[in-house]
Amino acid sequence: MDGGSEIERSGDMPLRRALGDFSADRRVLTLAGLAVITGTAASGTAWILLSLIGLVTNAVWYGRFDTALTSLAGATPGPWMIAIPVIGALIVGVMARYGSEKIRGHGIPEAMEAILIGGSRMSPKVAVLKPLSSAVAIGTGGPFGAEGPIIVTGGAVGSLFAQFFHLSSAERKTLLVAGAAAGMTAIFGTPVAAVLLAVEVLLFEWRPRSLVPVTVGAVTAACWRRALFEAGPLFPFTDNPALPWWGLPACVLLGIACGLISGALTRALYALEDGFGRLPIHWMWWPAIGALVVGLGGLIEPRALGVGYDVIRDLLAGHLLAGAVLTILVVKAVIWLAALSSGTSGGVLAPLLILGGAIGWLIGLVLPGAHGFWALLGMAAMLGGTLPAPLTGVVFAVEVTGDVAALAPLLAATMAAYAVTVLLLKRSILTEKIARRGQHVTREYGIDPADLARVEAVMSRDVVTLSGDLPPAEALAAITTGDHYAYPVLDSAGRPVGLVTRDDALRWTVETGEGDAAVGTLAERVSDTSLAVVHPGDVISHALDVMLSAGQGRLPVTDPGSGALVGLLTRKDLLQVRATTVRAEAERRAYFRRSRARARMIEG
Repeated sequence: MDGGSEIERSGDMPLRRALGDFSADRRVLTLAGLAVITGTAASGTAWILLSLIGLVTNAVWYGRFDTALTSLAGATPGPWMIAIPVIGALIVGVMARYGSEKIRGHGIPEAMEAILIGGSRMSPKVAVLKPLSSAVAIGTGGPFGAEGPIIVTGGAVGSLFAQFFHLSSAERKTLLVAGAAAGMTAIFGTPVAAVLLAVEVLLFEWRPRSLVPVTVGAVTAACWRRALFEAGPLFPFTDNPALPWWGLPACVLLGIACGLISGALTRALYALEDGFGRLPIHWMWWPAIGALVVGLGGLIEPRALGVGYDVIRDLLAGHLLAGAVLTILVVKAVIWLAALSSGTSGGVLAPLLILGGAIGWLIGLVLPGAHGFWALLGMAAMLGGTLPAPLTGVVFAVEVTGDVAALAPLLAATMAAYAVTVLLLKRSILTEKIARRGQHVTREYGIDPADLARVEAVMSRDVVTLSGDLPPAEALAAITTGDHYAYPVLDSAGRPVGLVTRDDALRWTVETGEGDAAVGTLAERVSDTSLAVVHPGDVISHALDVMLSAGQGRLPVTDPGSGALVGLLTRKDLLQVRATTVRAEAERRAYFRRSRARARMIEG
């Protein structure tokens, strides 16, 4: 029997897991089928959200009944430019206080929190109130995109669907993320970027059991998008210059600039949020204060209000002057930070695209090629560095523009921004809020060392044992003079029949009155199930499963053929796996090393 074969269940003992590259089973097909329904529902929700945003925008700014997304560039400056955002923010504040506080903010941290500590459960209130509050906030001038709200709304749809079918927590997470990816795909037409966002931000794993259903949800939304929205890239662009030899280093410098600005924006956002937290009024009123800043910004530059998709198109097409781009950059940054930190409902993706695009456009004034090309790089770098999700930023820029030829410059700029932000910031714009609620998030993936290490690599081989035919009194004497707490009891063939502790020996001698019974007989009565054992070739993860299931802090290690004891695995031994990983991360050696004798000869 090898470490990956199956054994029969003994009592509550788990079956030995078959070793292989992946842990997925046929259940993934069921989840993929459910993801089709989830993707369809999320696509419909995305259509409803965009329609609501268009309806509110046209009604309050232009006095007409229309559901098409409309730019606010034509809005007339005046007192209503300030009043409309404030009224919208008051409505959102009331909805959050008396509906659900989960609708506050841009949504992605709330989805992450539900996955990490909420068992991937989201309430029906969030599924209803999040799109409504976002439509009001964005439609009345909030400087947000629709992608953040639809990600959390699509996630809520997937979570509710999973709860209806009584799925496990891991399966609920899969459908939650499938709904989120489908919502993003429906808005932007970026299925691959949506799946990458799921992997880099939401799933906290890279496994077929989740990757396949999430992809199915995104592809389903891509199919529906052709019927619900326009086909093709949302922001078509192909104006790539022939870069000189120093072109890619210039892309790296652009990425570094975006990374630095991204870090500054993240710090400013949470500094402002702390400022709102110190106000002597209820948080319900904070969005209205942020909306005052939004309205004042609208008086300076109306195009900074709303979703701003028209601004993104103009940045890529080069239809703006330098002064206008600089104004949009400053105003958009200020009103976005003020509104988002106040706790209103909105998203971060579209504002990051606008801010990064404006930075790239301005830097592109001194670089070769069209300004739109450098704006595109700035968009990807700002998105990938701020989230941080570099692969998402690169692929998103390609899918949303259809510009495959820009892959190398996009990768250079985005990875540079990513490197800057991970070095400067302990947490991202998404995880800082979760950390402030007491939940640590790690964003690094790796193979669990417990799935690689074998029992034989860490087990104790020099084991002190007791013979099964030993009287309890002699066993007690041996235990009390020994250095260990527990001792394996062996039969005549060297096979373990039980584990004896000091407490067991004392109880047998004092309480049971069975002083003449052999230790082996008494050891077999300790529990109703067979003694839990592992084999040298078992992986540590299986040993952990056995230890937890049996409630044993020590596991005898037996030969798989004869059953004879060959070692003992303790909880202290399991820590060696972690210690080995830590040493591997910290150990550094020079490639060329002089011997000490050689060094002394040279010094002499």
